Amino acid sequence: MVTALYPGSFDPVTVGHVDIATRAARLFDKVVVAIYETPSKNLLFNTDERERLMKESCSHLPNVEVVRFSGLVVRFAKDIGAEAIVRGLRSGSDFEYEFDMAFMNRRLEPDVDLVCFMTSQDYMFVSASLLKEVAKLGGNINEMVPPNVAKAVYSKFGLPVLEG
Repeated sequence: MVTALYPGSFDPVTVGHVDIATRAARLFDKVVVAIYETPSKNLLFNTDERERLMKESCSHLPNVEVVRFSGLVVRFAKDIGAEAIVRGLRSGSDFEYEFDMAFMNRRLEPDVDLVCFMTSQDYMFVSASLLKEVAKLGGNINEMVPPNVAKAVYSKFGLPVLEG
């Protein structure tokens, strides 16, 4: 059984994140989506909320498990028996970051590989930080996040959920 780890802050979960989890779930026996507990970012959602939103968003994927973690990603991958770390790539800058990270991770844990999925063309412009800004200013994010996440994002900003 081949296990893959898909780590991230997922603040908030986007349709791009769910797309990557779905595609990884087709290739691996088990995918562990891991919510990083202490990212160095300004978070909209706490860890409990991010974990719940991801579990709801991936509930249709029977071989996906959602957990939380802290510490080094590659060490967590090794601890859970993952043979691969899954990442999504939207742009060249994503590639450069993941390229450098892959070499560091390979140095730390040579038995854990990196598998990158190119984002679907429909989602290449979707970034969690950008959609938070759009929502905060009253823009429509419904096509960029699962419905449960749209509701949670708008609620955080004290805004009604936009239709359509």
